[in-house]
Amino acid sequence: MKKEELVISVVIPCYNEVKTIGNVIERVRACGLKTEIIIVDDGSTDGTRDLLKKELSEKADRILFHKKNMGKGAALRHGFKAATGDLVIVQDADMEYDPQDFNELIKPFIEGEADADVVYGSRYLRGDRFRVDGFYHELGNRMLTLTSNIFTDLSLTDMETCYKMFKREVIQSIPLCENRFGFEPEVTAKVAKRRLRLYEIPISYHPRTFEQGKKIGWKDAFRTMFCILKYNLFQ
Repeated sequence: MKKEELVISVVIPCYNEVKTIGNVIERVRACGLKTEIIIVDDGSTDGTRDLLKKELSEKADRILFHKKNMGKGAALRHGFKAATGDLVIVQDADMEYDPQDFNELIKPFIEGEADADVVYGSRYLRGDRFRVDGFYHELGNRMLTLTSNIFTDLSLTDMETCYKMFKREVIQSIPLCENRFGFEPEVTAKVAKRRLRLYEIPISYHPRTFEQGKKIGWKDAFRTMFCILKYNLFQ
């Protein structure tokens, strides 16, 4: 693949992000790559839906709407199915991740003897910039990643990262079931079982607090642990 010919399908699951969704779209457009922006509004109730319909409808390539909140995983399944680009990446609708990092994430797909099927952007591989996160939040992520690695035999540093980039035909061929944040361990287990070629690239990260709208919690951590066992041992 040549960089100038690549089209990146950017799937943005969105739930109650009226304050940030417009800025996220602008930042994706400014990444310097050809992008197909697919927004999946997952039953927002804070005005996000009206904003997408009235003011942002021409700034995205496709906007899909769920009548009720179904979860991040359900939104991603919908968005992946609609993607037509060469590569597909997940972009959260908050401001924690920087789309400029797309330019680094695509390199294992295009450079030299590039052979990547999947690339994860790691918040814990320290690159040029590293913002310190809360100790317990990082500890929880690292413990979940370690547990996942034990069962997948992968050496990931950040299984829970939002930035997961796939060849389109790869992600569209993986059957996914989880409706919420269980998507992360599920897709990782299924990538490992297929022995897909997986790379990790350091990315920047700007975490927000629960007061600022962060949605994942301890209940999701328990579900993640359950999904690690389920998709590695029983499916």
